[in-house]
Amino acid sequence: MAERASHWETVYQTKAFDGVSWFAPHLHESLDLIERLAGGPRAAIIDVGGGESTLVDDLMGRGFEDLSVLDISAAAIAFTQQRLADQARRVSWHVGDVTQYAFAPHQFDIWHDRAVFHFLTDVASREAYVRQVRSAVKPGGHVIMATFGPDGPTQCSGLDVMRYGASQLHAEFGDDFKLLGSKTDDHRTPFNTNQQFLYCWCRVG
Repeated sequence: MAERASHWETVYQTKAFDGVSWFAPHLHESLDLIERLAGGPRAAIIDVGGGESTLVDDLMGRGFEDLSVLDISAAAIAFTQQRLADQARRVSWHVGDVTQYAFAPHQFDIWHDRAVFHFLTDVASREAYVRQVRSAVKPGGHVIMATFGPDGPTQCSGLDVMRYGASQLHAEFGDDFKLLGSKTDDHRTPFNTNQQFLYCWCRVG
C-alpha cells in the first residue's frame, strides 16, 4: 500500500494537473448521473480519487452541500484546496488508500469513482474496496463507477489496469448492488487520443 501511495505522490508532484491522460475540464457524465441519483442538494457525496478533479468545483456550483473528496495523494488534495481557496472549507478532505480508509458506517448517499477501481489488479484489493463501499454507503444509496471499458487501455501512468464490461464490473460488487444502468464513453485525453470508459451505476441494498 505504501508503494501505491508513493507512486501517486510522484505522479501528482511531477505532472501538471491537465497533463495526465484522465484529465477532463468537466466530468459531464458524472455530473449528470450524480444529479439524477442524489435526490437533492443535501445528499452526502464522496468523490474517490478526486484529488485534482474539477468535479467538486462543479458540484458546489450546482448547489450540493455535503461533499467529500478522498485521494491517496496529499499533493493532489493540496493542489485542489489551493485552487478552491476559501471554497475549500465547504469540502471534507481525506488523504488515504480507499481500500483501508476508516470511513464512518453508512456515511454517504453517493459514492463516485472515476479511474480508481481499474488500478486494483489484485483480487484482495478489489474485495477490500467493495467491503468499503458496502460499509460506507447508506442502504438505498448509489454507487457510480467509471472504469476503463472493454476497448480501453491496458496500462495507465506506468501501471497495469483492468478493463471491464458492465456485467463483469457488476460481478465484482455482487448481488447486494442492483445495477441500474451502464454506458460507454470515449474520453479525449489531453494528448488527443481516445480512452474508452465504462460507466455503471447501481443502488445499494
